[in-house]
Amino acid sequence: MSRTLSAVVAVVLIALGGSVVAQQQAAPAAAPVAPPPADLPEWAYTPPVPGAPPPPATLPADDNAVISIPGTARTFTRGELRAVKETMDWYPEDRHGTLPDIARFGKTGARQCTLCHTPDGSGRPENAPISAYHPTYFIQQMQDYRDGLRKSADPRKANTNTMVAIAKATTVEEDRAAAEYFAQQPYPLKLKVVESKTAPKVRLQGGMYMAIPAAEGGSMVPIKATEIVEVPDSNLGAEVRDTRMGYTAYVPPGTLARGKQVATKFQCGTCHGANMEGLGPIPAIAGRSPSFTMRQLYDMKQGARRGPWAEVMKPAVAGMSVQDMMNVSAYAASLAPPAPAAPRGTR
Repeated sequence: MSRTLSAVVAVVLIALGGSVVAQQQAAPAAAPVAPPPADLPEWAYTPPVPGAPPPPATLPADDNAVISIPGTARTFTRGELRAVKETMDWYPEDRHGTLPDIARFGKTGARQCTLCHTPDGSGRPENAPISAYHPTYFIQQMQDYRDGLRKSADPRKANTNTMVAIAKATTVEEDRAAAEYFAQQPYPLKLKVVESKTAPKVRLQGGMYMAIPAAEGGSMVPIKATEIVEVPDSNLGAEVRDTRMGYTAYVPPGTLARGKQVATKFQCGTCHGANMEGLGPIPAIAGRSPSFTMRQLYDMKQGARRGPWAEVMKPAVAGMSVQDMMNVSAYAASLAPPAPAAPRGTR
C-alpha cells in the first residue's frame, strides 16, 4: 500500500470511527421540506416540472406488446419490463457472480436494486452507477442513508428519498450481498463526452433527460455555459434498461481543460488516483456520469451528504464553486475508465 493510500485510508478510518457515535443517536425529528438552494444545478438533478403533462414514452401502452432491441434475440413484454417482480436482463451472459435476491426481487419496503441501478450496476444519469464499487464503500453508503447522513440537496429528488426508505428496510447482510455482487460487475465503458456549442433539445422522460426525436420537434440547440447535457444514445434503450447502450454528455467548449485545472488545484488525484481510477475503497470517478458526480459534489458542499467518506471530501468541496464542480465532473467523465479488476469481496 502506498503512503498516499495509507494516509487516505487512515483519515477515512478515523472518520468512520468518529461516525459510530453519531450513527447510534436517535434520528432528529422530521423538519419541514425546504426549497432547493438558489444555485442548484438543475441539469444534474432533473427536478419535476410542476403542472407538466406526463412525457411520452417510447414503449407501447399495451402490456402484452413484445419488445425487442438490437444486439440480442431476447424479447420481453411491456408488462415484464415494468419490473413489478424482478428486473428483466437483456444480457445475463455479461454478469459475474450470482445476483442476490435483494437485488433481483427486493422485498417488502425495498424495490430490487436492479430496477434503478440496472442488472450490471451501471445505472443511469439520474441515479448512482454502483458497479465496481468496493464493498466497504458501498456498505457505508447504505448505512449513511439508514442513519440520515446521506440525502439530496434537492428535496424534490424522489429517488434519493426512496433510497433512504430502502436502506431502512434492508439488513446489513443484504447490503453486503448486494455490495459483493455489484463489486464483481465490470466498470461501465459506455460514456462519451463531447465538447460542443450545441446539444440536443431535451425533455424529462422516465426520470431523466432524453433527446427529443426530430419527428417530435427535436433539434440541436445552443448549450448553456453552466450546464452539461447528458442523454442516452437510444431513448428506447434507456427505458428498457439496455445495459450495453451508451450515453453522450455534451459540454461547453473549454470545459475539459478547465476541469483538469480544477482537479489539479484541489488535488483530486490524491484520493481518487492520478487518472481518477480510484484507490482501494475510494471510488473511481473516471468515465462515470458527470450528472451523478456533480450531484455528489454539490450535496457534500451543501451538507446533504455527511457520512464519513463525505467528511474526507469537505476540504476540497469547500473551495469549489458550482462552475468548478461542473468542470471537474465533466473532466473526470472524459477520462478512460480503469481496466476491469478481478472479482473482489469485502476486506
